Amino acid sequence: MNTLKAEKRDMSIKAKKLRREGFVTGNVFGREIQGSMPIKMAKADAERLLKTNGKGSQIMLEVDGRNMDVLVKEIVYNSMKRQIDEMDFQALVSGEKVHSVAEVVLLGHDKLQEGVLQELLHEISYKAVPAALVEKVEIDVSTMKVGDTIKVKDLPIASDKDVDLLTDPETVVLTVTKVHYSASEDESSQEA
Repeated sequence: MNTLKAEKRDMSIKAKKLRREGFVTGNVFGREIQGSMPIKMAKADAERLLKTNGKGSQIMLEVDGRNMDVLVKEIVYNSMKRQIDEMDFQALVSGEKVHSVAEVVLLGHDKLQEGVLQELLHEISYKAVPAALVEKVEIDVSTMKVGDTIKVKDLPIASDKDVDLLTDPETVVLTVTKVHYSASEDESSQEA
């Protein structure tokens, strides 16, 4: 499990100023935390963490020397400045179910023989205890054919007894459709 170092934030210093100084601001909240705990972390550390972890990842957050088992709940990315502005975390309590999302990751799409792959769902919402959290749901699409469809209920996360799905099991995750060649149709209509 990855660890991210952070420190409690002095609320008298504006977030904008902290960002200019190379920090990412955020909050930690949870049942055992009164209100929420404002924090700041080095931007370089946050970026390094996000190369391998994303929303829904379970990490260890070290705040002023105290380790906390947390879930990455929200990441606010400023696309204009190409930087992370804020990250929020939920402190986990052993045995208590928490709402999270699992990212859908497609494998083998370069080996797809026919058709066009359409990914209709990018994350699956669920509730689980910290020990049963799922960060990613990987789907091998290399053997799929035109007309094949995968629904949430077809995935391993749906049959996991420790996971309560919040996304409808009948929701289509991906489908393979026939390739339509409209370029040749355009050429024949121009000749007429």
